[in-house]
Amino acid sequence: MNNTAVPKNNDFEIVFAGRSNVGKSSIVKALSGSKVKVGKRPGVTLKPTHVKKGELVMTDLPGFGFMNGVKERKQDIVKDKIVRYIEEGKQRINIAAIVVDAGSFVEVVDRWDQRGELPIDIEIFDFFTEMDLEPLIVVNKMDKIKDKDQDRVLDDIIERLGLFPPWRQWIDRVAPISAKKGDLQALNSILRKRIHSAKRDPLLKYI
Repeated sequence: MNNTAVPKNNDFEIVFAGRSNVGKSSIVKALSGSKVKVGKRPGVTLKPTHVKKGELVMTDLPGFGFMNGVKERKQDIVKDKIVRYIEEGKQRINIAAIVVDAGSFVEVVDRWDQRGELPIDIEIFDFFTEMDLEPLIVVNKMDKIKDKDQDRVLDDIIERLGLFPPWRQWIDRVAPISAKKGDLQALNSILRKRIHSAKRDPLLKYI
């Protein structure tokens, strides 16, 4: 069930943030089995979209960064809305995830770094950390990375986000997936462990 209303405080909420077109909507659709609007162009999702099953809520936050046909000022407004949504929902938000594109994330971060600027991805990840949410790193589109390069790519990604490689020591927080291929096993496993740790086992039937 899609629900645009703000979830209730007794809900268990999982939020997904990330750049436009990294696959957040596809991930929520695959996890929930519900119909979620998946845009073919960056920036289609301009406000939080919720999928609610019982007291479990999955929230697809608006994509930040480049958005087709959206002026820079409006992009700033969307970023502010994401931050405000997290701040106001602290009581019910149990899991926060930053979704990144396996093939382009490092390049984007390094490009910003060369300009002496902090990428929005890292800002949001650090913000989640400051909110004591111990954010997950969901690395989507792993099917586009050759098998022999996957460990190196994942090490580079977590290093840019301030974690020490190798990535495998963070398997409770790093989920390499391919939403397009339906391979969400790593993310599914982490979410189930987090739900169990929160003593909300009745919600496991929805994952």
